[in-house]
Amino acid sequence: MPRIDAFLKLGTAQGCSDVHLAVGVPPMLRMNGDLMPIRFRNLGDSELESYVSEIMTKKQTETFRTGHDLDFSYVAEDGGRFRVNIFRKETGVGAVFRSIPSHVPTLESLNLPPIVKKLIDYHQGMVLVTGSTGTGKSTTLAAMIHELNRTRRLNIISLEDPIEFVHRSLEAQVIQREYGTHVPSFAEGVRAAMREDPDVILVGEMRDAETIRMAMTAAETGHLVLGTLHTTSATKTIDRIIDALPIEEREQTKSFLAQSLLAVITQVLVRRADSRVRRAVCEVMVMNKAIGKLIQTDQTHQVPAQLQTGRELGMQTLDQALLAGVQDKELDPDDAYLNAADRRTLQRFVTDTSLLPKLDIGAG
Repeated sequence: MPRIDAFLKLGTAQGCSDVHLAVGVPPMLRMNGDLMPIRFRNLGDSELESYVSEIMTKKQTETFRTGHDLDFSYVAEDGGRFRVNIFRKETGVGAVFRSIPSHVPTLESLNLPPIVKKLIDYHQGMVLVTGSTGTGKSTTLAAMIHELNRTRRLNIISLEDPIEFVHRSLEAQVIQREYGTHVPSFAEGVRAAMREDPDVILVGEMRDAETIRMAMTAAETGHLVLGTLHTTSATKTIDRIIDALPIEEREQTKSFLAQSLLAVITQVLVRRADSRVRRAVCEVMVMNKAIGKLIQTDQTHQVPAQLQTGRELGMQTLDQALLAGVQDKELDPDDAYLNAADRRTLQRFVTDTSLLPKLDIGAG
């Protein structure tokens, strides 16, 4: 058994989301957002490199030796599955293992807004799940794919980096392909998928102009495209897509967004009121004529106002979702306050007054 499995087994038993290994410090566990060291000696460079070498293939070892970071999935001997990133830094090797639950989550178990289930009923168009790293985008997408898999007879092609949740075909056929293993790039993966009679294409990360362009083409030509971006609001998502493509394609891109972008779901993880466990809280933008016009007239800064008044369509701002969660006693008010864009609406609920802004009583 690879020696690294002992740390992973401990982390899984503790319910952590990530295991961090770095030179000069003991192994650490990410517990509900906080890093906690375990009782172990500080790791040495050659020691840690020997640990990670035990789980790498010959090709991965050669790639790592040339100075490249590695991203791959790893299955421990006890069956635990992890998303792995191995890298080098000033003091030596580092590695992060993200724990992947053995069961694919459901939309209901994630407490996602009801509109999410309606969005995946569309036969064509694009739905984007966005947020910072570690906010559960992959988990949300996995739940969306699982819902389609168990309810509809579709051909679903998923492009991931790396493959995390493993979907067994139920009502649908689910084909999972991994960046770097099965396809050389996301753009090539989408191009190939369009020749494979897909109904749904999941693009694990729309990280460059060519991938965005191919995903847009797929959404315009009769496919439902699910994708992710590392953006923290609907407005920033729209602007990122427009800015990613050449200026001469800008008008065409804005037209696509107005006509084929179905929704943007932006999420953060916030602690529950009754425990330190976190759950996703979402901003939801659903495309309508008003938002489409704002996009085409370069007024995306007015999109948040549409979210505030679009509740009948399932829309909500992040601050509205946070406030509702606190009022319903579902979310920890202090953590909700820290995640809010406009914190004033949540100030009255804060229990840790040290989080509140200090009054300048010396003025005047």
